[in-house]
Amino acid sequence: MQIVDRTAVSFHYTLTDAEGHVLDSSSGGEPLSYLHGVGNIVPGLETALTGRSAGDSLKVVVSPEEGYGMPNPMLVQLVPRMAFQGVDKLEVGMAFQSQTPQGPMSVAITGINGDEITVDGNHPLAGKTLHFAVDITDVREATVEECLHGHVHGAGGHHH
Repeated sequence: MQIVDRTAVSFHYTLTDAEGHVLDSSSGGEPLSYLHGVGNIVPGLETALTGRSAGDSLKVVVSPEEGYGMPNPMLVQLVPRMAFQGVDKLEVGMAFQSQTPQGPMSVAITGINGDEITVDGNHPLAGKTLHFAVDITDVREATVEECLHGHVHGAGGHHH
């Protein structure tokens, strides 16, 4: 069966950056499963998997525009240290949930200058070219329930 919209796809992957450093991998664990055609994975990878089948292996280079997008400078802000009440020691790289008018947002500390803390709400891979090595392990027709919910369910059905 080929990967088309409304198929449930499982694959193992290794994601590296342009220098070959491993950023993420399913190696040694369960394959990643997703519902094709509904935006569960980055657009560039989803496009490259279209028409493929179980047993296929491929390498895919995804541009930032087809991955996590380009960094948005509006998501980088200076906030006062007092915004982190209850946190004794702040360090670059620490991640927090921030409450915004649009709802919760993940931010990371990217700079500390005295009482001014720089936080970045961009995805950590925004602006990066992504290099995927993919081994497709399974392709099947998605169930009606999976299509209605917009994601693949685990073995035995609905688990949320």
